[in-house]
Amino acid sequence: MIKTYNAYLDIETTGLNPVSSYITVVGILLENDYEEHFYQLIGPEITAYNIMILLEKAHTLYTYNGSRFDLPFIKEKLGLDLEEYIYHQDLMYSCWKRGLYGGLKRIEQKLGITRKLKNIDGRMAVILWNHYIEYGDIYALSLLLEYNREDVINLKILKEKLLPLNL
Repeated sequence: MIKTYNAYLDIETTGLNPVSSYITVVGILLENDYEEHFYQLIGPEITAYNIMILLEKAHTLYTYNGSRFDLPFIKEKLGLDLEEYIYHQDLMYSCWKRGLYGGLKRIEQKLGITRKLKNIDGRMAVILWNHYIEYGDIYALSLLLEYNREDVINLKILKEKLLPLNL
């Protein structure tokens, strides 16, 4: 099979420790020169099989701090070591090489990458998930999904801004 897509991945979780927390949302954008497809796995849809199906045509996986958070979390919770199957580029380290330090939101601000949901962060993502689970709050879930979508889409924009600088 020819792998023709770039993939961008971001996860939302109930906490920072994969031993005591779990993954709530996995967002994946697949893109090539001709098309883009965005996917989100939610709650019980988050399985190693479903992630691998989505990434099977991808040649490079882009994350931000994925080497230290997203990929280890996925490995711990799902037993899936994505770096065994796909080349991984952590854009955080590409930023560091250019003197850009901080979390994704801070880097976005420095590079002029905009967000619609300016007041939502990882802590608020946990609260939104809990509201959805405890109260069936569909609005909270929709905000969480939009937050995750912005994270993933902005990974692509970040890569494009770094690309002229030779990642």
